[in-house]
Amino acid sequence: MISDRPIYHEAEGCPVSLDLLGRVYRADAGKLPLLIADIPEKVRARLAVYLYGRSHTHELGLKVGATCTKAALSGAEGPLGEAIYAQSRQAYTRPTHGEIRPAFVRKVSLAGAQMVGDLYA
Repeated sequence: MISDRPIYHEAEGCPVSLDLLGRVYRADAGKLPLLIADIPEKVRARLAVYLYGRSHTHELGLKVGATCTKAALSGAEGPLGEAIYAQSRQAYTRPTHGEIRPAFVRKVSLAGAQMVGDLYA
């Protein structure tokens, strides 16, 4: 039996309908604030926490979190909400996920190398 109720992504804790979640996910950066403006702030804060917790929507979670007050975010998830609030007010830096990139990489050149066959000639 099909229900008239909206389907919520309750299994993973998403506080909005799958339709709205999809529209938020696909929204341009300029249109996102208009799209989420009608969502109550407590629900927006929970949405920010939900999105922040997934690697592929982490940045989007910060953008949604930027539209919330510190009280709403900390009320949604305590210390994690406070961290989202602080990070959402800073310039975004993509996480490296433990990748270590050396500051200096020595380049290898074979221009002056002799061929192995030339050594025995």
